[in-house]
Amino acid sequence: MITKILVANRGEIARRVFETCRRLGIGTVAVYTDPDAGSPHVAEADARVRLEGNNGYLDSAQIIAAAKASGADAVHPGYGFLSENPDFAAAVIDAGLTWIGPPVNAVQAMGSKIEAKKMMAAAGVPVLTELDPSTVTADQLPVLVKASAGGGGRGMRVVRELSDLPSEVAAAQREAQSAFGDPTVFCERYLAAGHHVEVQVLADSHGTVWSVGERECSIQRRHQKVIEEAPSPLVERTPGMREKLFDAARLAAEAIGYAGAGTVEFMADEKGDFFFLEMNTRLQVEHPVTEATTGLDLVELQILVADGGRLDAEPPASRGSSIEARLYAEDPAKGWQPQAGTVHRFDVPGQVRVDTGIEDASVVSIFYDPMLAKVISYAPTRRQAATVLADALARTRIHGLRTNRDLLVNVLRHPAFLDGATDTAFFDTHGLDTLAAPLADAGVVTLSAVAAALADAAYNRSSAKVFGAAPSGWRNLASGYQSRTYRDAAGDDLLVRYRFTRTGVELPDEGSVSLLSATPDRVVLSINGVDRAFNVATYGDQVFVDSPLGPVQLTAVPRFPDPDDAVAHGSLLAPMPGSVVRVGAAVGDTVTAGQPLIWLEAMKMEHTIAAPEDGVLAELNVAPGQQVEVGAVLARVQNPEGEQS
Repeated sequence: MITKILVANRGEIARRVFETCRRLGIGTVAVYTDPDAGSPHVAEADARVRLEGNNGYLDSAQIIAAAKASGADAVHPGYGFLSENPDFAAAVIDAGLTWIGPPVNAVQAMGSKIEAKKMMAAAGVPVLTELDPSTVTADQLPVLVKASAGGGGRGMRVVRELSDLPSEVAAAQREAQSAFGDPTVFCERYLAAGHHVEVQVLADSHGTVWSVGERECSIQRRHQKVIEEAPSPLVERTPGMREKLFDAARLAAEAIGYAGAGTVEFMADEKGDFFFLEMNTRLQVEHPVTEATTGLDLVELQILVADGGRLDAEPPASRGSSIEARLYAEDPAKGWQPQAGTVHRFDVPGQVRVDTGIEDASVVSIFYDPMLAKVISYAPTRRQAATVLADALARTRIHGLRTNRDLLVNVLRHPAFLDGATDTAFFDTHGLDTLAAPLADAGVVTLSAVAAALADAAYNRSSAKVFGAAPSGWRNLASGYQSRTYRDAAGDDLLVRYRFTRTGVELPDEGSVSLLSATPDRVVLSINGVDRAFNVATYGDQVFVDSPLGPVQLTAVPRFPDPDDAVAHGSLLAPMPGSVVRVGAAVGDTVTAGQPLIWLEAMKMEHTIAAPEDGVLAELNVAPGQQVEVGAVLARVQNPEGEQS
């Protein structure tokens, strides 16, 4: 009988497992590295054990020692890190602990995508042919380079030109080695507009195998899922496809003697023909949509199976629709650059489920995945589930970091998504620029700046030690306007002018806008006769304005800028904290616009920093292996005539 579980993971999945453990009366143990010392998952556990090193989550010896020291009798691996490492699973069992996962042989069989595909082909499951990177021909393009031991989009590259294959294979190998400790990669035919459909399986050690339901995860960036849902729109509209999928998934599980929770992933075309991609021998990030549509607690069933329990003969039927959106600390409009730093405020309203590893004042580290939360809706119909989720995300207060929130809302509200026309080319088809556009248009940004200025004036009055009851800048006779300047996310400056008079506040540039009330954190404006409230939060020079019209992030521009803060034009700034992997040019080299000059690794992914335009590399401040902070000047480009580009 399992009595205490150590979760060999972090963040939201650790909290998710703890939630089930508390409901079942099972004790909990957290492990953590120094960057995670203040994380919610650490505080919520009954016992906590520190791991040495930022990669401590990959150190099986430390984790097993932590389990023994804390009195845990079972280990749940979560997902990522060591969750699909057969050596770790074997070490847990050899230590006399219960492994809450599939048999070691099953983990080993599916651990290599190359060998897994061979095994599935032999079992009669349809597969895409594996291609050796060294033998790929132009006729076989485009191809997808994939890490054999990987997942989550790491170590994956689409190659459309044969001349690009060697460099893309090398980049994929570096990412695979960094993320999984195994640089092995392979190629397969790339289906540019396919559907990523997967089947949740559950099996016990007594011969029962469930195909619980399917999920569609076709909305992806960098081959990593962003929006997942159950059931799949493709399967729903394709007669007979669900039965074939479920049979193939059960066949795959039975072929390797599977037990526990797992996911069999397929790539499908519009006709409903599908091919085996991989089997994830663990709980999936997107498991909540299956729980919402079946009423099951998949973590509870994992524990049941690990304890030797039996599943019912048949799984419950699915009902309704559930959609999950992954909220990432990243900027989609700038190549999905991950963000790191403090999340000052995080609040998701509405009737949705939120699985998250953060809370107010949490710090997002450069060492781990930038996912902040999963927000999940459930409704009787798919369209309603999308509407509810989009509304909750649009009203979410997320202060401190740039996120993909606007992109998620735009996708969920897009007519093509609502019609179920989702495939892996969704971003390319409908335009990332359009989908990543801010929810707040230029007019709303201006109104938000007005609200920010008036909230700031209210704060100044509330904190004034002399004449605090008098309006800011008030005079017996009208005098000049007060002003505040803010910079929006696009880098444009917004000047707000206002003047307090006997009859109220004058806003000379805002037409039919008038002030109804203002406090330091809430401003109500009358706009064309309609009253609208704006919530204002300030952290240093960062100002966040939330309203039903759309969220706005502003930067307060100082009245007298510090000359030392100026950055020379043509400078390449680090968009995130990270480690320099490669440098592609030397001082004095001629470079062209868009040419990659520096490669940074952050959150186990490589990111390229390119030349802003044609010129000469006049300054280079970094070398491979060097750690850099966000905003650091990495290099500077100058034009041939000596003028800074």
